[in-house]
Amino acid sequence: MLYSQTTGTGPDLVLLHGWGFNSELFNDLVEKYKDQYRITKIDLPGHGRSGDVAGGLDEWCDEIIKILPNNPILLGWSLGGLLAINIATKIKISKLILVASTPNFVQNSNWQYGIDADNFCQFSSALELNLSKGLKRFVSLQTSDKKQLKALNQTIDQYPASIQALNQGLEILLNTDLIDKFEQLEVPIQITLGERDTLIPVKISNWYKQQMPTILETGHLPFLHPNFSL
Repeated sequence: MLYSQTTGTGPDLVLLHGWGFNSELFNDLVEKYKDQYRITKIDLPGHGRSGDVAGGLDEWCDEIIKILPNNPILLGWSLGGLLAINIATKIKISKLILVASTPNFVQNSNWQYGIDADNFCQFSSALELNLSKGLKRFVSLQTSDKKQLKALNQTIDQYPASIQALNQGLEILLNTDLIDKFEQLEVPIQITLGERDTLIPVKISNWYKQQMPTILETGHLPFLHPNFSL
């Protein structure tokens, strides 16, 4: 069973986080927008307070769909963006918001906007050796706000992801190609990218040009930037 928490009033907005983290990562965003949206944050399968879910991308998405409100705005950050794209092909949503995300994370001969697969594996292997330490170091490179950093570090320690979920998430990131599905979507799409993002090359803004992406002077966590807006 997946953990979720709903706060605020207004149109339904659902937040999907990235690999290794949990929905507490969005606390500042929830506080900022709870008077404008009814916000549901969800811990991904095996992350935070959610139980493991067998399978891969589709099985994860099917579990998430079970607890979604009707016709929500769906925001996905990083791995959460892949899930959000896939969910948008299965059910009706009112808007898709992708934050530091892409329909294909890994570079190949036909896709120049991803990270090199070997580099990605090295990055993920380093994190897995000491997940808590690795995630904290990763976050420290994304924000200089000490209060924010302390709060994020606490959530990393308090709600760790399971080994099964980490492996499933990496499998999804490494082997999922939703480019064709993304191009067929017929919902409003909003894109926010980080200028200094080392995982999602900012040059993908050229591919996203139809969606007129917003580029912030930040790394892989653009929603922590004071200028981030929905």
